[in-house]
Amino acid sequence: MTAPRFLQIHSLHSYTAALLNRDDSGLAKRLTFGGVSRTRISSQCLKRHWRMAREVDGDGRVIRNDPHALQHLAGYVDSSRSRELVTEKVIAPLRKRFPEDVVAALEPEFQKLVYGDKADKGKKSRQTLLLGKPELEWLAREAERLATEASDAAAAKKAVAEWSKSKTYKAMSENAALPGGLVAALFGRMVTSDPAANIDAPVHVAHAFTVHGEESESDYFTAVDDLKRDEDDSGADTIQETEITSGLFYGYVVIDLPALIANCGGDADLAGRVVHNLVHLIAEVSPGAKLGSTAPYSRAGFMLLEAGDRQPRSLAESYRKPSKPDLDAAVGHLGKQLAKFDHAYATGESRICLNLSDVPLGGLPTGSIADLGQWAQAKVAELADV
Repeated sequence: MTAPRFLQIHSLHSYTAALLNRDDSGLAKRLTFGGVSRTRISSQCLKRHWRMAREVDGDGRVIRNDPHALQHLAGYVDSSRSRELVTEKVIAPLRKRFPEDVVAALEPEFQKLVYGDKADKGKKSRQTLLLGKPELEWLAREAERLATEASDAAAAKKAVAEWSKSKTYKAMSENAALPGGLVAALFGRMVTSDPAANIDAPVHVAHAFTVHGEESESDYFTAVDDLKRDEDDSGADTIQETEITSGLFYGYVVIDLPALIANCGGDADLAGRVVHNLVHLIAEVSPGAKLGSTAPYSRAGFMLLEAGDRQPRSLAESYRKPSKPDLDAAVGHLGKQLAKFDHAYATGESRICLNLSDVPLGGLPTGSIADLGQWAQAKVAELADV
């Protein structure tokens, strides 16, 4: 078999009495599949929680700190996502050192460079962008240089107008292996003001959905005022209602390994460590909505990794006819669909699985999550040796 191009990750997670991902009305997200309504977790929700496995607040205090967080990787390059990147990361530091009229003359051109021609219409008209630390540091250096060289506001305005004519995202990215940061290297970036700045995502994430029909109910709950006296009106001070759901979710992720290596600046060792940690994050990190009232923590009851050089294919078809809401039944359905694909296409992927069910999967090798992470990392190394 040739060195693998794609790594496919299939998983099954169970959650009980949770509200993992809400729509604009506060209800659980849903989709209809096979004519049956299912509970859904969006890919955006999943990716955010994998990205934020090590999260800090504005004061630098750690909120979450998973041992396999991407931020712990040697070679990790940070990034920030905001409409206010220029305002906070580039212009704000200048205000402490330079006259306000000089800074005000520089800011519009820097906003336009990053956010496009509509940037001067206010932050609400700007696209929420992801910029890497190398890009932000380059912008900050250039802004400081222009401010230092300007004798007054008029000179600053003239200098920055000339400067901006030849500056693009490409200029920001020069001599940086991960210009957009590691998050952009994994999940991509779209910049409407400069398509050349777009980064294609090598990690493709499907929306997770329940392998069975939706299971939901309305949760009526109250809050009681502890300081009410007996002579006051009795009963709850607050009465509210929310939806809670239960379900066994099928998740699917594809990693284009050569594209990931390219986005990591050609560093196959870094790409391998990223894949290793991502396998752990997919298995162990749960969407974090309503933590205090539902404790929605789960780990994969099943995970199948496949490495091959043919176009990937989801195993969602295993659940077009709803499965029983049971891990054994779900693994059985997936195994049957996998056997059908193998018979029809014989694409020859190599495989390993983590399987907590009582249903063996076609004699496939099994292992712990540590084994799966190491196996996936070794597949990246195979590419590097080609």
